[in-house]
Amino acid sequence: MRQIVLISLPALAACAPQVPVADDFIPDYLGVQATALGEDLVQFNVSMTKAQSRLDVQRYAECAAAHYTVVRGYGFTRHLRTNVTEEGGVWAADAVYTISPTLPDGLAVIDAQVTTQACMEAGIPTV
Repeated sequence: MRQIVLISLPALAACAPQVPVADDFIPDYLGVQATALGEDLVQFNVSMTKAQSRLDVQRYAECAAAHYTVVRGYGFTRHLRTNVTEEGGVWAADAVYTISPTLPDGLAVIDAQVTTQACMEAGIPTV
């Protein structure tokens, strides 16, 4: 005797992988903490969810550094280092930048005003 097993459609749907929706790709910026480590040295701790890669959280830290620099009346910031972690869907970056009124030496120099404007246009919050 043959046994027929009926499986409901909702039960099958629960087994299927979730199809991403637009909201899955819209970052949720959780905040910035800026700590002065010296006269021209600043540490930024940022966190976010829905980052697509470590570059998203690094960019968030860069935007925070650029705006911080502008607010302090300086024109340039220089990236020193960024450590990125991800745990349970929350991405975090611990980044250190120098701030300067004039163009500093180095390869990772950022024009703070230009970068702040680009961040605003991209919808990335700053400090």
